[in-house]
Amino acid sequence: MADATLVISSKNYSSWSLRGWLLARMSGLTFEERIIPLDDSSAKAEILLLSPSILVPCLIHGGNSVWDTLAIGEYLNEVRPAGKGLLPEDTGARAHCRSICGEMHSGFAGLRSALPMNLKRHYPGFKVWAGALADIERIADIWRDCLGKYGGPYLFGATPTMADAMYAPVTTRFQTYDVKLDKACSDYCANILSLPDMAEWFEAARMEPDELPELDAEF
Repeated sequence: MADATLVISSKNYSSWSLRGWLLARMSGLTFEERIIPLDDSSAKAEILLLSPSILVPCLIHGGNSVWDTLAIGEYLNEVRPAGKGLLPEDTGARAHCRSICGEMHSGFAGLRSALPMNLKRHYPGFKVWAGALADIERIADIWRDCLGKYGGPYLFGATPTMADAMYAPVTTRFQTYDVKLDKACSDYCANILSLPDMAEWFEAARMEPDELPELDAEF
């Protein structure tokens, strides 16, 4: 029997749902999914407004409801099974991890607007809007810094942390829109995209019959 319920929305479009789902998987928590369909007006608004906390994801566990992605990560780090910490043990690394997670949570509006998450699409040679270029370079700087400082293959060393869950949807955007990266960042994207949990999520996204025409712009 599942220990918890995770409320999510579209696996094709909802980057915040992916983050919450990965955090729950990485923590080792046993949970069941409750998927709000795209014909639900609130779910549609959450995706179109690119919001981290209007509706989903929401974790229900032990009588608690936790509905903000960072709060879900912090909560799971506290209740995690032994050896499944989502934050680094070292105090400095833990603060660094929280900082870059917070930056993703509240920033990169240009990237979100120009490169919406859509796992079913691929745009070879896509011309990235100027407003997103600074965000892409900042994300690449974060990745290079972390990989250099902590040795990879994940942002804080040998195992995935909250930071990798927070930046995982970015790797899908870079793949969808054919964003060119240096080798370190390209290798990091490949490592994240090859995770079994990511493969499972992609497969479920491909099976979704629903679409949001507002996000299926023709380029």
